[in-house]
Amino acid sequence: MKTPRAFIYMPIAFSIVLIAGIWLGHTMGRDRTRTSFGRTDKITSILNFVQEQYVDTVNREHLTDRTIADMLQELDPHSAYMTADERKRNDEPLEGNFEGIGVEFNIISDTVRVMNVITGGPSENAGIRAGDRIIDVDDKPFTGKKVNNALVMKTLRGKGGTKVKLTVKRAYVKGLIPVEITRGSVPIYSIDASYMMDKETGYIKLSRFAATSYDEYMQAFHKLQKTGMKKMILDLRGNGGGYLNIAVSLADEFLASGKMIVYTKGRSVPGGGKKFIATAGGGFEDEPLMILIDENSASASEIIAGAIQDNDRGTIIGRRSFGKGLVQEEHELPDGSAFRLTIARYYTPSGRCIQKPYTKGAEEYYQEEYDRYKKGELLNADSIHFADSLKFHTPGGKTVYGGGGIMPDVFVPLDTAERNHYINNLLYHGIARDYILEYADTRRDMLRKTGFDKFFSGFDTEALLKGFISYAETKGYKTDAAALEKGHPFLLNYLKATLARIVWDEESFYRILNIRDKTLNKALEEIGKK
Repeated sequence: MKTPRAFIYMPIAFSIVLIAGIWLGHTMGRDRTRTSFGRTDKITSILNFVQEQYVDTVNREHLTDRTIADMLQELDPHSAYMTADERKRNDEPLEGNFEGIGVEFNIISDTVRVMNVITGGPSENAGIRAGDRIIDVDDKPFTGKKVNNALVMKTLRGKGGTKVKLTVKRAYVKGLIPVEITRGSVPIYSIDASYMMDKETGYIKLSRFAATSYDEYMQAFHKLQKTGMKKMILDLRGNGGGYLNIAVSLADEFLASGKMIVYTKGRSVPGGGKKFIATAGGGFEDEPLMILIDENSASASEIIAGAIQDNDRGTIIGRRSFGKGLVQEEHELPDGSAFRLTIARYYTPSGRCIQKPYTKGAEEYYQEEYDRYKKGELLNADSIHFADSLKFHTPGGKTVYGGGGIMPDVFVPLDTAERNHYINNLLYHGIARDYILEYADTRRDMLRKTGFDKFFSGFDTEALLKGFISYAETKGYKTDAAALEKGHPFLLNYLKATLARIVWDEESFYRILNIRDKTLNKALEEIGKK
């Protein structure tokens, strides 16, 4: 694609404007006292001068934040500055809980609608149900175009022990329902699903490496072990990482004493780096193990996959992982803000660095996943090329590569056969979600009474799909017969899984969705050979 001429000349034009501005400012200020900026602290000197002399009033705090953020971004894509509020939001998913009322929501037709009630949270205790529409908050209307995600978060979250009064509308219940909720600790779970796929194979899906993740894993592990688990599939797809110590503890469960898990190297790190070695007493050190990864598995997920692969301990299945091998250290500033600075790199036991290149800037760095798709890498393993200089070998003689993520032992291409523009439109614009919410409003109690097992094996998905297509028509989505026929199996399964999530929980969603998961089915095939 040709670059528009305006963009080619934009840097030149910008330089001319900048030089002209400097010259003009110098000319206009010729009679003023000459200002001298100290060599030891240019940034502070310039900020002081801007605050004192700039033509308009400036926000010093905002300028400082932007300056620090831009400076750190110049170093690498993962060194970053966070304001106090940003830091709090970023840390919440990793701390394992936050304070609020405990619901997942969407704004549909200018009304907040509860999508899911978090187990163990204040809303569950107060009787809030998925599908409830929030009409008033603290006796004030809470609908209309003014209501957005930021306002909902600000209004419903709050310090534990404080109260909030909601007025909700529940389908097929006359009138409005007043509910008073005492805000409290809302758990954030890392394990999305853990269940037996057959008599011997357990499945655990881990979505993040948070403070509670190891404890959650151990609970799931013991539950499955009691029901006969002798083989395990650990699903790390879409897991963007988290705490290093949690990843090390989890890897330790799979590796024998003395095995290398990961090590770091950094110029300023004491001793030049640190080694993490497996200890004795792991709960699953010898049994068949499969690790699922994809292009969104990063950081701590890659540490686990790399440790398992390099020690010839298990089989990695899926697609090449993201490629984040930089170690950040966080430093808090007096105002509650903080910055994360990259101080080292991760290396897998065989000696490979999993960090992908970032010399072309943050934008191209995060664009790289799309570039993989364009080059065909997500569809064909032969499209992936590594330099010989990045070649390493495991103790068992297997060839592995560094320089950008973990390449799986068994490649499974991105499944695009049943997804098309028509179906993606229905999903991305929330049509499927809205339909399932309305469908569940009148059938939730009946379905729960019937039970998940009967729903899993005997629910009429064709009738569900037929109703959905009619609903989509009323919303302006004309039926594309050819696209519908192609995506028919996927759509049936997805609608059923979404209904299970609303009626039961997240694990129910995955138990159904996983039926047609090609990567997971490949893992079952491979583990069946063990």
